[in-house]
Amino acid sequence: MIEGIPDSIGSPQCGDVDPVKRKCKDAPMNDGDSTLEMCTINEIDPEAVAFVQSKSLPDRTIERVNRLFSALADPTRIRILNALMVTEELCVCDLAVIADLSVSAVSHQLRLLRDRDLVHARRDGRMVYYSLADDHVSSLMNAGVDHANEG
Repeated sequence: MIEGIPDSIGSPQCGDVDPVKRKCKDAPMNDGDSTLEMCTINEIDPEAVAFVQSKSLPDRTIERVNRLFSALADPTRIRILNALMVTEELCVCDLAVIADLSVSAVSHQLRLLRDRDLVHARRDGRMVYYSLADDHVSSLMNAGVDHANEG
């Protein structure tokens, strides 16, 4: 073993050692590798860190994105948003049937979606109709569905 370099480096699995980073240049990795989550050495790339820090989001934006994605982290809300993607607008009663929940339960979910600016409400007499707030919501949903269906 070379000092500071694990035994696997220099073994048949490793063809070449990077002399600067002192690690195997072509060490095999796979998603099942339990060591994939962490580096085996603690080496910081100051240029990469500085670049990413210069592009970091403001705290207010991070909080808003967090609230947005937390709103999407519920199967009932996904069903509601999907239903509103399929048609222009639906009343609360229709959404309750689609979600297989009570009107009260769906109203609670719609309130959260409205608070996160994901849906708009429109009153017509005694009926309240909901629609997606804008095309960004459809884009988020489509991206999520595409990503979920990749695997």
